[in-house]
Amino acid sequence: MSQSSIAVSDIIERTGRARNITGEKVRDIQQVNANLRMLAFNALIEAKRVGELGAGFAVVADEVKSISSHVDNLARSLTTELGGEIESLEHLACAMAEHANGTRLVDLSLNAVELIDRNLFERTCDVRWWATDAAVVDALMSPSEDATQYACERLGVILGAYTVYLDLWLCDMQGNVVANGRPGRYPVVGKNVADRRWFRDARNLMSGDDYAVDNVCVERLVDNSQVATYAASVREGGRANGNPVGVLGIHFDWKPQAEAIVKGVRLTEAERERTRVMLTDASGCIIASSDGQCSLTERMDLKTNNRNAGYYADSKGVTTAFHCTPGYETYDGLGWHGVIVQKSV
Repeated sequence: MSQSSIAVSDIIERTGRARNITGEKVRDIQQVNANLRMLAFNALIEAKRVGELGAGFAVVADEVKSISSHVDNLARSLTTELGGEIESLEHLACAMAEHANGTRLVDLSLNAVELIDRNLFERTCDVRWWATDAAVVDALMSPSEDATQYACERLGVILGAYTVYLDLWLCDMQGNVVANGRPGRYPVVGKNVADRRWFRDARNLMSGDDYAVDNVCVERLVDNSQVATYAASVREGGRANGNPVGVLGIHFDWKPQAEAIVKGVRLTEAERERTRVMLTDASGCIIASSDGQCSLTERMDLKTNNRNAGYYADSKGVTTAFHCTPGYETYDGLGWHGVIVQKSV
């Protein structure tokens, strides 16, 4: 918890104590005043009983009664006015606490989307690098059974070192998969993927320095797993300005990697029970969720009001905080958002 949150909660606690103390002291005053009025009443009765001898005492008793009435009015005024000020202070402190928490949730939303940005920036570097591998280039430029087998072996070695990928697919310019890193697990060689967005975009890239990326989706050819696929063109001689001869697509194992990020957001245990942390893509599709419920079919209508970051609360006290991706290095973040929805206590 931030220092500002601690300070605000302390104000709320102390204000509550002040309200209680004020109420107790006013009740004490009213009790003493009631006793005083009773004493004055008894004095008047006694003064009337003794007649003229008690006349002076009756004057004093009347004055005590008048003062008692004045004290009673002051006590009521204190209760009303001071109580109103304390209530205003409580509202102000609660508003400060809400703002402090909202700002904190925005920061946590930024942290989540920044982490995925940095992670996926590395994926763009990987695919452009591996597309220049000699075995990958040779399998397309000089196709043969041996060249294809060696390309599969090389892709398998990469997968052994980079455990965040499900598979790597090497495709010719027609979209036919000619080699992959896990042929025993995913028998995709010979399949045509020309209809995939990542393939179409990568096929038309201007140079080997560029990359293509598809929306997070379910890929049926890798056991219907959720993937984030990045692709680059394979070019003659592995040169960035060489003629394109095919496409390398790499399937990032999306769900476990993304869930690790949204579940790792720094919340207290009590907060986790009433908080959902999410990542959304540019269309508002929820592509990761801390509750594990992410089918890639649920959408969220963020009320950003053209802001890159902020928070808002509904009539039920549910706070929604968001932050648009800032991107990382050459990765522009694709318009994604980090989002946190938290129910009030």
